[in-house]
Parts: sequence; C-alpha cells; structure tokens
Amino acid sequence: MKLCCAGGGKMAEALIGGLIATGWAAAADIGVVEIVESRREELSARFPGLVVASSCAEACADDRFDVADVLVAVKPQHVADVAAELGAGGAQRALSIAAGVRIDALLAGFGADARVIRAMPNTPALVGKGAAGIAASESASDDDLAWAESILSAVGTVVRVDEADLDAVTGVSGSGPAYVFLLAEAMTAAGVAQGLRPEVADGLTRQTLLGAATLLSESGEDPAVLRKNVTSPGGTTQAAIEEMQSQQLERIVGDGIAAAVARSLELGQA
Repeated sequence: MKLCCAGGGKMAEALIGGLIATGWAAAADIGVVEIVESRREELSARFPGLVVASSCAEACADDRFDVADVLVAVKPQHVADVAAELGAGGAQRALSIAAGVRIDALLAGFGADARVIRAMPNTPALVGKGAAGIAASESASDDDLAWAESILSAVGTVVRVDEADLDAVTGVSGSGPAYVFLLAEAMTAAGVAQGLRPEVADGLTRQTLLGAATLLSESGEDPAVLRKNVTSPGGTTQAAIEEMQSQQLERIVGDGIAAAVARSLELGQA
C-alpha cells in the first residue's frame, strides 16, 4: 500500500481520484479510514479495489493496510486523536490538509521523529484545478516534500513556503475561491438588475469568469496588462473600473484577505 488516507471527505476523494488518474497509485494501493459507513460504500463504488476501514485501530490491525505514509484529511478537531493512533500504529510520514493544525501539533501526535508536511489546498482541487501551499517539519527532507508535492500536484499546482506563510496562503488561495464566487453572485445579480433573464446573466457570468481565468493563466501576462488591454479609453470598461476603484475595490479585497489571515492565525493558536 502506498498511502493511508485518514478521512474520506470530498477533498480526500478528489486526491484519490487524481492519484489514480495520473498513475501515482492503483485503487488497491490506497487505504481509507472513514467512520461513516455510507461514505465508505460510496468510495468503494467509485474506486473498485480501494481498501477501507472504519477506524484507525481497525486499519492498524488490518494486514492489508500500511500506515507508514498517511494523508490526514479529517476535521481539525479530530486530528490529535487520529495522529496519536496512527503514530502508535507505525506512521512515519504524514501530509496533513487539516485547516489550521500546526506542524508542532501534528508532531505531538505522530511523534517527534515523524516527517510531517502541512498543506493548505483549496476547493478547485475537486475539478483538478487546485492550488496548495506546503510547509515541512525540520525532520522532513526534500524527498518528503517531493512526495507531498507528488500527491497534491495530482489535482493542481503546489508551492513550497515556510509554515509562517501558510496563513497568508490561506487568505489568498485557501479562501480565495469564495471571493470569486461572491464576484459571480454580484455580476449575475447586476445583470438581472439591468434587465437580463437570470439564466442568461448566470451563463454569461460563468463563461466570462472561466474565460478570464484561462486567459490569465495561459497568457502569462501581468493582470494589470490584461486589464488595460480590455479597457479602451472612454469606453464602457473604463467607466466600470473607475466606479469600482472609486468605491476602493482594491482596499476592500486587501482588507478581506487580511481578515482571513488574522482569523487563520487565531484558529492556529486555539
């Protein structure tokens, strides 16, 4: 077995799907510990051959499982128990995607000698377009970081940062999809207010955001350049941008990200 996944939620499912699709592992090479029976059944149906268990204790006692390499994908309040059980069961390396759980807390459960990598992914991983920041414990090597990258890159891009920067990663990309969804809500509502049918406004908004994001990603151009390219002097776009900037859009976004970072820090100290 190449990976034991503690937790079988949507993000874990996305990662498992990506690992199988990219050939990183076969379903039979992955074990999942999931307490909810119906969820175990769903995962087994989607990934035939997947090895499942209802608890860490069951996994540690099951000869089919190898808990040496662990993906921690449970809710933050359950991490301490999971880490302690799997650590006692022989876990040696762990990649955690549990929000706000610091490396020292992970080491307290897995053991001081464990190699631990903490990650902050985001929900576009569910469609293979995620972005994640990772940071490692001092005990982890470059090979361990490469191992974590190989898992997360199955569903998106990965950047290495210091743990102190993961709160900023949370503010920019971890919470970032919600900012885009809020913009989509506002654009759709504005289109309806200007007389468009809801389904037309919704469709135009979705395609516009998709097209703009694809252009931003594939062109390699600075966002400011792309904005200027579509902003003709005296035109409709300039009128819209000037109104948004008069309402201090940049400050609003900056303050929102700062609030997310501050909250991430608070959660990490709880």
